[in-house]
Amino acid sequence: MFQLDIPQIMPVMSALVFSLLLGLAATWTKAKVITEALEEFQEIVLSIVTKIVIPMLPVFIAFTFCALSYEGTITKQLPVFFQVVLIVMIGHFIWLALLYAIGGIYSGKNPMDVIRNYGPAYITAVGTMSSAATLAVALRCAKKSQPTLRDDMVDFGIPLFANIHLCGSVLTEVFFVMTVSKILYGAFPSYGTMVLFCVLLGVFAIGAPGVPGGTVMASLGLITGVLGFSETGTALMLTIFALQDSFGTACNVTGDGALTMILTGFAEKHGIKREKIESGIS
Repeated sequence: MFQLDIPQIMPVMSALVFSLLLGLAATWTKAKVITEALEEFQEIVLSIVTKIVIPMLPVFIAFTFCALSYEGTITKQLPVFFQVVLIVMIGHFIWLALLYAIGGIYSGKNPMDVIRNYGPAYITAVGTMSSAATLAVALRCAKKSQPTLRDDMVDFGIPLFANIHLCGSVLTEVFFVMTVSKILYGAFPSYGTMVLFCVLLGVFAIGAPGVPGGTVMASLGLITGVLGFSETGTALMLTIFALQDSFGTACNVTGDGALTMILTGFAEKHGIKREKIESGIS
């Protein structure tokens, strides 16, 4: 419909390396002023994402679908993407099975005691597409899994993992960038490029906001800077990612229960005493 060119402040890779090193250095040196400034800047960015970017995203996706339909691309490639979505969902369940198997072996507890209580959280995540919006339901589901999950580990682990554990979204994005690359550019990214992308994606997903599309929005710099996607590739990536974002979020939320099992097993094996929770804060 229209195009607004906004030049970047600095090259993408320069911004990624600078942000990573600045965060690490601030942690190493315990720089209070810089840390407080970064925390405030994080709140500013999150506010921009939630109040400006996310509301505009459905319109952007709709226009992208319209353009692809007009060009005839969508009728040729959409069946391929639906097949990839199906493969990704199977991958979600395989990864969840692996996570819960590891959690059960490490903690010595039955994973089914946790999985059977996570149905409401999974459905809520599918509907909201947001780990943050699903947090309250996930906490209630996890607390029903006592004594398999310790209540103090639940109060600590579930909110933490809701922000840093985005396995479903990361798994989906890796599949989709390869698919988009093959369709638009005729080849998959090289092995070395994909390894670098996966490593950086794992790091930057930790800083992704728990809002719909947060993971792919946080990794746009990687998609353009590491994989070299053009504007068309980036737009198609955002559009296709939206097709399954709800299932990726559901995988993220459900996997938190397995990690909390591992936390519980760690606490019990190392004799960490149970802490009383007062007003939701230990």
